[in-house]
Parts: sequence; C-alpha cells; structure tokens
Amino acid sequence: MLTFRVLLSVACAQAGGAIARALFGTIGPYGVLLLRLSIAALIFAIAIRPRVRSWPLPAWRAAILLGVFSAGLNALSYLALNLAPQGIVVTASFVGPLVLSLAQTRRPVDALWALMAFGGVALLGLRTGTDVPLPGLLLALGAGACGAGYILCSARVGSVVPGLGGLAVSFGVAAVLILPFGAGQAGRAFTDARLIAGVVAVAVLSSVVPYAVELTVLRSMSTRVFGVLMSLQPAAAAVAGWLILGQRLGWVPIAALVLVTLASAGVTRSAGQRGERADTYAADGVDR
Repeated sequence: MLTFRVLLSVACAQAGGAIARALFGTIGPYGVLLLRLSIAALIFAIAIRPRVRSWPLPAWRAAILLGVFSAGLNALSYLALNLAPQGIVVTASFVGPLVLSLAQTRRPVDALWALMAFGGVALLGLRTGTDVPLPGLLLALGAGACGAGYILCSARVGSVVPGLGGLAVSFGVAAVLILPFGAGQAGRAFTDARLIAGVVAVAVLSSVVPYAVELTVLRSMSTRVFGVLMSLQPAAAAVAGWLILGQRLGWVPIAALVLVTLASAGVTRSAGQRGERADTYAADGVDR
C-alpha cells in the first residue's frame, strides 16, 4: 500500500508537470508558475499555520534561502519544459541531486553510478539539435544545480525551523520572486474557468499531493526504498509527456533516461545499505 502511494505521487507530480506545459501557450510559463506557487503557499499556510513571529533570525534566513532556490529550480524547469520534452527535462534535472549524492558517498561502486549518469547526459548532448534542443537541455541542467542547492537548504531549514513552517514560507518567498515575471501572464487565467481549474490542478498535483505523501509515507517506509521509487520520475515524466502532450522520445533519449534512472536508484540503494541518506528529489523530480 505504501509503495502504491509513492507511485501514485510520482504519477500525480508528472501529470501536474504535463498539465502545466499544456497551459504555457495560454498563460505562459511564468504565469503558470506564479499561480501554482501562490496556490500552494496558501494551502500550506492554512494547513501548517507557521508561527513565524517566534522565529529567530537564522530560521528566517534559512527559509528565505530555500525559497530562492525553489524559485530558481521551478523557473528553470518550466522554461526548459517550454523548449524540450518533459522526459528529457526531468532526466537532465536529476543530475544535480545525483551529483550531490555521489559527492557524499565513498564506495568504489559509486564510480559506476557516476559513469552511468554522465553517460546519460552525454547521450542527450549528442542529440542536441535533433531530439534535444540545446537551450532546453542547458536550462534543465541549471534546474538540477538549483535542485542540489534546494536539497542542502532544505536540510538546513529542517534543523533550524520548528515543524514545517519553513516549507510554507519558502513557497511564499518563491512566489514573490516570480511575481515580477509572471504577474502579467497570470491574469490571463482569470478569463476562463477552465484555466483556473487547470492551474489549481497543477498546484495540487505538483506540490500538495507529493508533499502530503512524503510526510505520511516516510513515517513507515525506509528512505532507501522511497528514494529508489523516486528514481522512477524520469520514466514517469516520459509517459506523462507522451500521454498528455503527445511527446515521443527517440531511442537515444530513452537510453539516456534509463541510464540516469539506474544511476539514481543505484546510489540511493548504496547509501541506504550504509545507513546514509541519499539526497534525491523527494517530491516531483521536476520542481518543488
């Protein structure tokens, strides 16, 4: 049952990403992102009710910095999605957290996972200009770098901010940072009830459901198993892009996807066997 919940979370997250991409033509990437972050921030603020008045200065700094990396991760991911297929974007963006995980391990077998991951990126690089638009690939890799920073900041927030208040504040900070870019686009959503329903669905599927599953499942499931299941994000992204957006990947991008997925699962299992934490995207793998 727990495994089903995680797989459902993965499916919801990637479906949310595909729906967001479908809305880009009308609302724009920044508009969709602003609405998604704002809705998610409101939902989490109501659910968590962070007691920010009692926070010390280090807690505020950590939450704000987490919001900065969240804004960068989300913005670069959405800009990449606007240029490249979803499966490719998620595959490339996984590299940042994967490199972070590899940097924290010491076993020789981890060299194999590193070679597999970079082999996958190399395959994507070989297909630039055909299956893989170079600007989209670079933006996705930039999102991965922000994802690594997000993981480090998330760990810091967890150590200095009581409860889950830092999560709600970080969403609010990210929304404020995106506001100058998305304010003009976001207003288009209010011209059609279907567009409003679409952005609400994106917020729920891409943010609320993954976090809710993470918080409930990790109470009973080991982080190693959870991380391995999260490694299915690139494959889920490719399926969502195909079913919802009609995106078809060639054999070379699929091979790259498989290599990065295996590397992510391998480093997660390797760290779990040593009782360490393998840092991965704990929610949707595209953005948070």
